[in-house]
Amino acid sequence: MPCPYLWSTCYKPVLIWDDAREGKDSKDKLVLEFTFTKPVLAVRMRHDKIVIVLRNRIYVYSFPDNPRKLFEFDTRDNPKGLCDLCPSLEKQLLVFPGHKCGSLQLVDLASTKPGTSSAPFTINAHQSDVACVSLNQPGTVVASASQKGTLIRLFDTQSKEKLVELRRGTDPATLYCINFSHDSSFLCASSDKGTVHIFALKDTRLNRRSALARVGKVGPMIGQYVDSQWSLASFTVPAESACICAFGRNTSKNVNSVIAICVDGTFHKYVFTPDGNCNREAFDVYLDICDDDDF
Repeated sequence: MPCPYLWSTCYKPVLIWDDAREGKDSKDKLVLEFTFTKPVLAVRMRHDKIVIVLRNRIYVYSFPDNPRKLFEFDTRDNPKGLCDLCPSLEKQLLVFPGHKCGSLQLVDLASTKPGTSSAPFTINAHQSDVACVSLNQPGTVVASASQKGTLIRLFDTQSKEKLVELRRGTDPATLYCINFSHDSSFLCASSDKGTVHIFALKDTRLNRRSALARVGKVGPMIGQYVDSQWSLASFTVPAESACICAFGRNTSKNVNSVIAICVDGTFHKYVFTPDGNCNREAFDVYLDICDDDDF
């Protein structure tokens, strides 16, 4: 899909490779290219669709054969390219920041006709701008955090009801990543504080609570603090290095793992148990695997 205006500046394209395709180098495996006149900030994929996020617009294309544009959504200023797409076969849910500050916009792509805009389905999640958002595998729960970065809120995508409030900490932070485990039993989050937090979702009794929860009746402001839940486990990564985190395969019934990959080239794998024990199982350092000249 070439740049539509020859006189416009075309930014780096979105390139799709077929790794199973025979060829001597990466260029032989290139199968699709999407080019835009504005920077692409994020890409999300599922087996039948690809979503491309610009600062004020989101495009949804059919995928992989003969891609065609299905939907186009105008968004609130979205400099981080926030967006998530449900991979489930049963649900085609797309979520991104809503037009109202702190809100989430949810679109069911399966029930929206191509070329039309869907009825607004909005969750008022935060008072300040959304900084991070993630859907669980079946698309039944959405998690988000605001620019303040102290709380992670989970909502039912059907009823829009808040399910639980998780507390990362008391001081502001920038969240880099939120991810659910495959079965939605746990959630992990990383921030610029250099800590990856792990929360229990299936059995929230495993999460830590404030000591004030045992005091009894407290004021409304303190009550919000007391009611929130703290992580059951955590581990540290380089504080100045942005990282993403996700759950690995379970090594046993009661042992789970979280993997964090940082921009400084470090790889961290930690295993944790329901009682909160968390230990490093693997660590490595990776060098750059390619040059900008390859693109």
